[in-house]
Amino acid sequence: MNNQPKIAYFSMEIAVKENIPTYSGGLGVLAGDTIFAALNLKVPMVAVTLLYRKGYCFQKLDSSGWQIEEPVEWIVEDFFQELPERIKVDIDNRIVHVRAWKFEIKSPSNFIIPIFFLDTDLPENAETDRALSDYLYGGDQYYRLCKEVILGIGGVRMLRALGYQHLERFHMNEGHASLLTLELLEESRAASKRQAVSEEDIENVKKQCVFTTHTPVAAGHDKFSMDLVTQVLGKREVFSRKDIFCCEGVLNLTYLALNLSHYVNGVAKKHGEIANLMFGHYSIDSITNGINVSRWASAPFQGLYDRYIPSWKEDNFSLRYALNIPKNEVWESHMQAKKQLIQYVNRETNIGMDQDVLTIGFARRATAYKRGDLIFQDVEKLKSIAKEKGAIQLIYAGKAHPQDREGKELIQRIIRVKESIKNEIRVVYLENYDVELAKLMTSGVDLWLNTPQTPMEASGTSGMKAALNGVPSLSILDGWWIEGCIEGITGWSIADEKQKHDSRNDSNEDSFLLYDKLEKVIVPMFYKERGRFISVMQHCIALNGSFFNSQRMLQQYVLNAYFN
Repeated sequence: MNNQPKIAYFSMEIAVKENIPTYSGGLGVLAGDTIFAALNLKVPMVAVTLLYRKGYCFQKLDSSGWQIEEPVEWIVEDFFQELPERIKVDIDNRIVHVRAWKFEIKSPSNFIIPIFFLDTDLPENAETDRALSDYLYGGDQYYRLCKEVILGIGGVRMLRALGYQHLERFHMNEGHASLLTLELLEESRAASKRQAVSEEDIENVKKQCVFTTHTPVAAGHDKFSMDLVTQVLGKREVFSRKDIFCCEGVLNLTYLALNLSHYVNGVAKKHGEIANLMFGHYSIDSITNGINVSRWASAPFQGLYDRYIPSWKEDNFSLRYALNIPKNEVWESHMQAKKQLIQYVNRETNIGMDQDVLTIGFARRATAYKRGDLIFQDVEKLKSIAKEKGAIQLIYAGKAHPQDREGKELIQRIIRVKESIKNEIRVVYLENYDVELAKLMTSGVDLWLNTPQTPMEASGTSGMKAALNGVPSLSILDGWWIEGCIEGITGWSIADEKQKHDSRNDSNEDSFLLYDKLEKVIVPMFYKERGRFISVMQHCIALNGSFFNSQRMLQQYVLNAYFN
């Protein structure tokens, strides 16, 4: 492969650096890890996303634990290079001008992947259109559709303006980008000088498109009334094609991508099965997500791997040799990472956490189905485990979507419990969860907790980051953990698959099983059988770190989707 890009990777959000607020969470972090994997493997790629001048949100918690959002302050010019090219998109009978800012990532061998951030904050645009570059996932349906026009249609036009005429694949990372298919259809129709989109045009676009769906949650699939679509995009002949556009007066961007892609995948084996049930007329494969190991291994573990597995960055599979690393050195590296986290927590909160206490971490988007407060279902039971089996402390983080009232109430409940048990169990909720804090937490806790309602966790990647740093998971069997959990070897399940089927997401039942695993297995092992606990840590790295990484993930995309 040469360095001339063949793959165009589109994502509504991409996390490229800790201090560039162009992401909200897992989707953007995964996109960043995918691009860094492409860099390492020299996959000829270019990426397209949107610029967010006010970010997603800067999170603050008031005295009652209620989340307050503020704009993120950052200076675009400090990070990106403005390009002179301009393109136009038609939105609601207006011309909207779009520019691009370039951010390049470069390998030691000078292989480069450019990322283009699209921006409408230009003086020639109306104020409302300039504001389309303000917030990630902000605004109403109209605002959101306008942004997705810029990403999809504007993104293809910008790539053409920048000279990318010979791209072979367009990879849509979630349905937000699927309007790019409209522009590709128009390109194909215009090239053949046809008056209307034909079957040949549809086949041309299918050959070019790859689609990754990320969520089994209905709210995660963008839907717009055709009245709104027609208002924003104007009347188009192609809208009458019911084999492309969903009927019943609604455009579902997931269905648009499904109808115009030659390859579609879910993001874990189980999620692929769920997606096939959700979208029964389509063939949906699965490629389980992975994380970029160079990005997510803490400094102490990077040093450890450099000493014992020198090729670990180039060949992530070689992490399987972690079983040969002396246990005392694994523990020493873990304690160095844990010390950094505990010092950070105590400095930020003055809570007085103890480095020698079993520390449980929970950090992800705060939303109801992730059940962040499941461990507090029976507070007296939790206190008795801490008293009789060994001390416990918990570190939480995660933002609620600004419009997710239930998510904000979830944070507030955790804060209330924190106050009520502070004499027995220390609990902290850290504000403004981002990539930097995620690195501290996933490497610094002793146990990673995950408690979603099944089957709503499509994949999840935070537990993978923890595993790379020798931190085992205690998790509901959903998403990637169905593949990653070998009970008592790489971590622990909260309920086996039969129990999950029987309990039907009964929080009382799930919390009972969670307490049972903590009380009878994990807490005693941590305090009294440290060698066995470290063995689990080693297997986390050797079995899960060596497989659930973006190098393996991208190799599967290359084989199955990009160059097949």
